[in-house]
Amino acid sequence: MNEINVVSPTRVDLAGGTLDCWPLNAIVGTCYTVNLSISVSTYVKLIPKQGGIELNITDFNYQKKFSDLNELMNCPDKELTLVRSHLKHWQPEQGFYLETRSESPVGGGLGGSSSLSVSLIKAFAEWNKVDLSQDKMIRLASNVEAHFLNTPTGTQDYIGAFSHGLNIIKYDYDGIYIDNIDFDYEHFNDHLMVVYTGKSHHSGINNWQVIKEVVENNSQTVQALKGIADISSEFAEACRRQDWQAIPELLNRENEVRVQLSAGFSNPEIEDLKNISFENGAEGFKICGAGGGGCVMIWAAAEKQQGIKSACQEKNYQVLEVKPVTQKV
Repeated sequence: MNEINVVSPTRVDLAGGTLDCWPLNAIVGTCYTVNLSISVSTYVKLIPKQGGIELNITDFNYQKKFSDLNELMNCPDKELTLVRSHLKHWQPEQGFYLETRSESPVGGGLGGSSSLSVSLIKAFAEWNKVDLSQDKMIRLASNVEAHFLNTPTGTQDYIGAFSHGLNIIKYDYDGIYIDNIDFDYEHFNDHLMVVYTGKSHHSGINNWQVIKEVVENNSQTVQALKGIADISSEFAEACRRQDWQAIPELLNRENEVRVQLSAGFSNPEIEDLKNISFENGAEGFKICGAGGGGCVMIWAAAEKQQGIKSACQEKNYQVLEVKPVTQKV
């Protein structure tokens, strides 16, 4: 077999993040997460070969050879954590060369590890000639990631990685429904900015705190979660109406309620970036993922973006080069 190459985008969650974590969506009832695939991508190269296993995990500058799968699975190197969890599922009997790379900052809140999991699943499924349904891919990615993170996981990150574009994800008692809808590519491209705080976040920990407090019926957390559900429903309807002018207000409202979920969702860098953004003409601002670090999303007219970018860079924040990703253009 020839070499297999897979590229998967990451995502920005526009509304309804955390609702993608079970059992929160079951407790809240029918609810939505809205996300957009972006051009910060993950890459996997898989080359079947005779004899031995060779890994090149470029983000950790990690290269190593193993005589067989058993030696790899018993190697304690922390750089192998994600790959080892995937190999535990696939159990390849033949040797191979595997190279992985991610453009997402570590702990960036863009779903980088989830995107890389999707890239790995696609590569090994192609090698093994396995045709995975949408449901099976989501379930497999979620379970593998929960195994190596040792925390609860959501599902929206995987969806942004394989369903490229603007996704309205409905969580209902009987399953997950994905509506990949048309959107004004140029409008999103002209207004979207993503900035890295320089601090990694820990999404599993923040989301677990929310799950714990909701299960314990903490009234403030339950009320905040329902507020996010209401806003994400509004966001989904605005997208279906193609009402892009509603986006900044909805982003701001979602962000305001999100920080009420848990004190861990914000930090000084996020608050600093929020101030910088609005002082320089931004219209909307939102924490990416579970916050506590990672990236923030800024919604700003094209003519305001250079000023925002310069102000962010003066404070040593990293402005990422991002574009929407869609299969429809």
